[in-house]
Amino acid sequence: MFIGHFAPAMVAAAHPKAPGLGTLFVAGQLVDFGFFAFAIAGIENFRITPGITKMVPLDLYNMPYTHSLLGSTVWALGFALLIWLFTKNRAGAMIGGAVVVSHWFLDLLVHAPDLTLAGSPPKLGFGLWNYPLIEMPLEILITFGALAFYIMKTRAISEKSKYAIALLAVLLTLFQAINWFGPPPEAANMEMKVTALVSFAAAALAAWWLGKTRTLKGA
Repeated sequence: MFIGHFAPAMVAAAHPKAPGLGTLFVAGQLVDFGFFAFAIAGIENFRITPGITKMVPLDLYNMPYTHSLLGSTVWALGFALLIWLFTKNRAGAMIGGAVVVSHWFLDLLVHAPDLTLAGSPPKLGFGLWNYPLIEMPLEILITFGALAFYIMKTRAISEKSKYAIALLAVLLTLFQAINWFGPPPEAANMEMKVTALVSFAAAALAAWWLGKTRTLKGA
């Protein structure tokens, strides 16, 4: 799951108490922001193992602080606390935290068994990355279905809205196409880790711009 992690953000953004769309995009990938940052620091680790799943060659063998359910919940609570401290919006903080923890449950669908409840076995994962004819349309459906839902629930307040929609849609499509059809990574090197962080940030910035050009209907 890659761009599918942004789907809960776009659905949640239709709530009147929700944080901004850019903030929610950060929430949707916060666990992976943390994972790749920790991988750069050597705190968590992964390696490239061709064939470990049909779609993704990542052997995610050490990620207890980000991709355990307990770890994801801690990240969610921390993010919710930050939202509350800056906005005093309790409902918005809860929504942001829920989007963070949604990452673990979406990963559970696609990962080979490498997720944990609290950092130690049993390792969990339903393995849809081994079934591309299921995983690929599912990811496209939930992502662009969520984008359509967000657009349906909001209205443009700027003429730039259509350009912001187009930019976000193109970025999401491009990132997922590279993920699926680009050359597989040769090693879990610094370039790969930084590229992942930059792509998450670029999507969040595009979402922030889109959120600035639209408001909820009736607002």
